[in-house]
Amino acid sequence: MTAGVNSAIPSHTLLVAGLALAALACLAWSVATGYTPFDLSAALGDVLAGRQTLPALVLVELRLPRALLGLLVGFSLGLSGAAMQGLLRNPLAEPGVIGVSAAAALGAVLVFYSGLAGSFALALPLGGIAGAALATLLLFGLVRRGAGTMTLILAGVAIGSAAGALTALALNLSPNPYAALEIVFWLMGSLADRSMVHVWLVLPPMLLGWGLILAGGRALDALTLGEDTAASLGFGLGRLRLQLILGTALAVGSAVAVTGAIGFVGLVVPHLLRPLVGHRPGRLLLVSGLGGAVLILLADIGLRLVRVQPELKLGVVTAIIGAPFLFSLIWRLRRSP
Repeated sequence: MTAGVNSAIPSHTLLVAGLALAALACLAWSVATGYTPFDLSAALGDVLAGRQTLPALVLVELRLPRALLGLLVGFSLGLSGAAMQGLLRNPLAEPGVIGVSAAAALGAVLVFYSGLAGSFALALPLGGIAGAALATLLLFGLVRRGAGTMTLILAGVAIGSAAGALTALALNLSPNPYAALEIVFWLMGSLADRSMVHVWLVLPPMLLGWGLILAGGRALDALTLGEDTAASLGFGLGRLRLQLILGTALAVGSAVAVTGAIGFVGLVVPHLLRPLVGHRPGRLLLVSGLGGAVLILLADIGLRLVRVQPELKLGVVTAIIGAPFLFSLIWRLRRSP
């Protein structure tokens, strides 16, 4: 038994290392990819030398922030999806199940609707983060200590449905059709036209959220044995639920606040990688985060390689990828005994 466990450790380490290298390779590929010819080495040399050339500005102001956000957002969505599936023990769970994604989108839409989006550069992401924070507080208020998993799911669905309805109402009542169109485009999700300011804004809450989720890995492994067994091992379900929900809210709420809604990543990636970690939810966390980063970066690179104008939205592409996968998953679950 011990030999079997020890033999699994190097394979898991190699998997993590391989995915980390793939994410770094995709990051570099994303920086080098664009609609116009770009000498990456010359631009990097200009940046290091402090020369304010056009290639240096394109690298620092456009391509690097886009690639970094793809890495951060993808990691957040993949990690949170694995955490929610492990916590709820439901293969169809994903980060949006707790309603924070929809609430973050609503916060950003209200900033659009009120006209504050044009007042200062960070108004939009700050509105999204505020919406995610309020949804988290509401969720904790609805799901008190001792509440079951079904109560948590219902509370998340209720918050998400209410946020979605209010978003639709804001679009319906928007007096300016151009503003409504801008809101719709933002809701589709994109990494384009973001800056390093957005990266520095979301990095602290994301790092905190990642830490909270990753720290719950052992408890998620124990939870697969049942709630009573996990409690006997010293892992309280209430504390674990609070920890993972708060971590997901920080990571996913920040992501949605900056990039808009990008769906299916947190659902697809854990399913693809779960067999490679022996179906252990604790080991799946970091692996899914790295896999989510790879998927988002590859999808965003594909948007720029397919020269369509206007540029396709990232959320549309991930939905096109994710919907058939969801149908195949449902079909497999239907056929399983």
